[in-house]
Amino acid sequence: MILFPAIDIQGGKCVRLLQGQFDQATTYSDDPITVAERWKSEGAQWLHIVDLDGARTGVPSSRNLGLVRRIADEVGLPIQFGGGVRTAEAAERMFDMGVSRVVVGTAAARNPELAAALFTSYGEKIAVGVDARDGLVAVHGWQESSGEQATDFVIRMVELGAARFIYTDIARDGMLKGVNVVSLALVAVAVPGVPVIASGGVTTLGDLDALKEMRIHSAPNLEGVIIGKAIYAGTVSLPEAVQRFST
Repeated sequence: MILFPAIDIQGGKCVRLLQGQFDQATTYSDDPITVAERWKSEGAQWLHIVDLDGARTGVPSSRNLGLVRRIADEVGLPIQFGGGVRTAEAAERMFDMGVSRVVVGTAAARNPELAAALFTSYGEKIAVGVDARDGLVAVHGWQESSGEQATDFVIRMVELGAARFIYTDIARDGMLKGVNVVSLALVAVAVPGVPVIASGGVTTLGDLDALKEMRIHSAPNLEGVIIGKAIYAGTVSLPEAVQRFST
């Protein structure tokens, strides 16, 4: 399984939010590039970068994208990027900047024609962000509910050609309260054979062990996990986590 250290950028700084609330941000670094270099030095094979300003406004932030470009150029790890990518042009721009995978959420939920076109053009280089609160998909930077069940949404996306999902339980994100393995399993089982990446709630190495067990026993398509608050708050050591996932 793959570990994706998260770097959420707001106003050019590396922050973490509580349950996606933009007014509940904790700044961990004024230099996201240094943070990216740290995670690489501690064994990361991928980075998960989110432009929080882009996610809220629907337009990627030029300031934040400048940092993403520098991370791609200077750090050299593959980047999984999300935040405000709601047009084909925005996706293409990210790939041109050196991003390896683009995450679309609101665009996929609201514009199935665009989603299908992206899946056709880019295949596995597009991941669909499934951000759920109480089982319902949230859109527009997690600020609105689409009213659609997460399991129905992923099935609909697979029918359009989706090749990968990132599932986030918003209630657990940034809270250090553990992974919602029940809702994650429901989504993974709904789309057998399609890779699913978990996000939200990782607090201890025990959470990683639980995800490994899920992959073995019920969800072999569970590809990896995004880890954020735990490595910033120090409840999980990234080198230990990398070693745990590699065995």
